[in-house]
Amino acid sequence: MDDTIDPQAYIGHVHLKVSDVKRSEEWYRKVLGFETTTRYGDDAVFMSAGGYHHHIGLNQWHSKGADPAPVRAPGLFHFAILYPDRRSLATSLKRVLASGWAIDGASDHGVSEAIYLHDPDGNGIELYRDRPREEWPRNPDGSLGMTTAALDLDGLLAEAE
Repeated sequence: MDDTIDPQAYIGHVHLKVSDVKRSEEWYRKVLGFETTTRYGDDAVFMSAGGYHHHIGLNQWHSKGADPAPVRAPGLFHFAILYPDRRSLATSLKRVLASGWAIDGASDHGVSEAIYLHDPDGNGIELYRDRPREEWPRNPDGSLGMTTAALDLDGLLAEAE
């Protein structure tokens, strides 16, 4: 039996505990542009891009009014939202900045370009786009040569719609 996961598998959605589901729903809608698809009473909401059943679930079942998790504790570091191209990533960055929300950083990883931020509950989020596979840097042994370099935000924003 092969010990590797099926190469067609991917992470389909993330479900987050939040302290205030209404506040989080508004943030994910206004700052990132997601659409609400379903509500479960006053304690949970599911959101998507493009009409999918949900990419993000938000609930306060066990966390209503709670403080964010400590930074130096085990748990989610960040989840990542993959954009189809550089222009879409640039448009998303423009929306984030126009909302007045600060970003935590931006990196060129060779294989991708990434923007880092956090939501109102401190959950880390990466907004990114992959470069075409044929452009991915390789080490002499053929493994990926990922890097962390500064991302040219002005150059990226110039591509926004």
